[in-house]
Amino acid sequence: MTQAKMPSQLPVAPRRPHSFTRHGITVTDDYAWLKDAKWQEVLRDPGVLDPDIRKYLDEENSYTESLLGHTAPLQKTLVREMRGRIKEDDSSVPSPDGPFAYFRRFREGGQHELFGRMPREGGDGEIVLDGDALAKDHKYFKFGGSRHSYDHKLQAWSADTKGSEYFSIRVRDWASGKDFDDLVEETDGGVVWAKDCKSFFYVKLDDNHRPMQVWRHRLGTRQADDTLVYEEQDAGWFTHLHESTSGRFCVIAGGDHETSEQRLIDLANPEAPPRLVAAREEGVQYSLADRGDQLFILTNADDAIDFKIVTAPLSSPERKNWRDLIPYRPGIYIIDLDLYAGHLVRLERANALPSIVIRDLASNEEHAIAFDEAAYSLDTMGSYEFETTNLRFSYSSMTTPSEVYDYDMATRTRTLRKRQEIPSGHNAADYVTTRIMAKAHDGAEVPVSILYRRGLKLDGSAPLLLYGYGSYGMAMPASFNANRLSLVDRGFVYAIAHIRGGADKGWGWYLDGKREKKTNSFDDFAASARALIDAKYTSAKRIIGHGGSAGGMLMGAVANRAGELFAGIVAEVPFVDVLNTMLDDTLPLTPPEWPEWGNPIESEKDFRTILSYSPYDNVAAKDYPAILAMGGLTDPRVTYWEPAKWIARLRATMTGGGPVLLRTNMGAGHGGASGRFDRLDEVAIVYAFALWAAGMAEAGV
Repeated sequence: MTQAKMPSQLPVAPRRPHSFTRHGITVTDDYAWLKDAKWQEVLRDPGVLDPDIRKYLDEENSYTESLLGHTAPLQKTLVREMRGRIKEDDSSVPSPDGPFAYFRRFREGGQHELFGRMPREGGDGEIVLDGDALAKDHKYFKFGGSRHSYDHKLQAWSADTKGSEYFSIRVRDWASGKDFDDLVEETDGGVVWAKDCKSFFYVKLDDNHRPMQVWRHRLGTRQADDTLVYEEQDAGWFTHLHESTSGRFCVIAGGDHETSEQRLIDLANPEAPPRLVAAREEGVQYSLADRGDQLFILTNADDAIDFKIVTAPLSSPERKNWRDLIPYRPGIYIIDLDLYAGHLVRLERANALPSIVIRDLASNEEHAIAFDEAAYSLDTMGSYEFETTNLRFSYSSMTTPSEVYDYDMATRTRTLRKRQEIPSGHNAADYVTTRIMAKAHDGAEVPVSILYRRGLKLDGSAPLLLYGYGSYGMAMPASFNANRLSLVDRGFVYAIAHIRGGADKGWGWYLDGKREKKTNSFDDFAASARALIDAKYTSAKRIIGHGGSAGGMLMGAVANRAGELFAGIVAEVPFVDVLNTMLDDTLPLTPPEWPEWGNPIESEKDFRTILSYSPYDNVAAKDYPAILAMGGLTDPRVTYWEPAKWIARLRATMTGGGPVLLRTNMGAGHGGASGRFDRLDEVAIVYAFALWAAGMAEAGV
């Protein structure tokens, strides 16, 4: 690997040993000082960051720039290509509600969304929120929620201007285009309107950035006068709000990664107290939809690992009154349900491929919508309206750009409403998408979705980017992503490893990759890499691993356990300091994460399990591939000090290989840059690093 100029001084983080003992085990952390003691304040105001820490992060950024700076022309080329695939004045398919159809769109050259509406039957649209105008005085700007009132006169909207995911809510008058004086701060961004349109419900974040309280705000009053509606007492539970399917209720949905509980507020009677649906039972999850006097509930109760659908009377919805409607079928994972006046829709996944199943609630007849590509992504898109036979869904594959369909559930006819345009051109026939199965260490079959350019010689010489996540039961869909084509067109193979810890093969696939089974995720990823090598898609040391957040933990663990397979690793906002984070119950996500990783404060077994794989704690004196770690200073989910500490320890411990680089976005959080084009700059850095690590930094600049 070469670089065009001499690197700046290699940053060396001073060692300031901090030791602690828990469960009789002593752990020493040389870089604990990189965590600012007043981190909560830093989230609100990055300017108060400790000067020593800022100096170190700036030095790391300079060093990374000195090594990757010569790829600046390549990065510009990549951004130009990726931007050329974006329809700049793109707009959503308008979604009807009463007399209007609501839409979101971008203007040519615009970074942020515009929210608007048009007459239901068509005609000129009007814009109520101009994201570009709202963002112009902020370095960072991101919309949270945006929801019109039932009388179509008001628009509640929220935005985060720091990257710290504290959203402020305002209310705009459609007629005047002006915001009311109302300002509701430090929320999660969501809003549910009361039917009389005089008040709305929201969730307030506490000082540790946790969504614990539901409040009701009355228009024209101060936030200090708002009414507390519900407060969660368990610090390990998060609380969120949404409207029920019929629009009759505000649903207060609480839970952690294993257990859930829901309450209903009658939106026609917003001052009535929330009503509990079914009391929490450890390990039992449920979500609901309402229709008339009945609830339809998606749940894993009664050991339904891949979930089932039950019904319950609205008047007495507790567990004892649940009755199976769609029973549990092992291996067929019910991801979601959607409910309309005459139809029940469920999104299912079997063998890592999704389908949509529709049930006529009058006749109980069912039919499915499925597709025949080797790997694809399918999703329902919801609706403002309940009394409709129209279902909107989206479809894409790794070669097929996204398509939006309206499907009449009664006549079973399908109408294409939008196909993603690629202005610079895209011919799906130029690409191949396929799937292989990798055999894991214990015999499990791990699906790997693959994309490459047709005509590529599969002789093991191609570089390959292997993406993975594998946590929280989140599946990685084999969907279209135009950015990837910039790598694929340069001769890369792009692959997604559907490893355990995700729910790609059902909820059991998730359970087999968490807590004491977490290392299955890491071993599945390495097995996927080896299977791709065996099938001649690539070779050892030709693979770039890529993952973010919990997928960044995967990258850190794989670097420790199977680094010899990789030419490079990109870890975005990587959760690599797992033990220290899970021991700090003041951090925003720690208590809710204990069901996922274990609680090392209470359990010696959990402590030892996490210590055995935590990437930061397992850095070893050996060779490592080139590594790029990317963090965000105001990230409340994976705090900036996790990648900073990890890179510092790697640099002090490894015996060869590398280099290992840290890039901290000093003005953004977990999601990186907020504008749609600014975000491309960060993707370009990842791709330029991948090309550099594969010895192709000069390829097709």
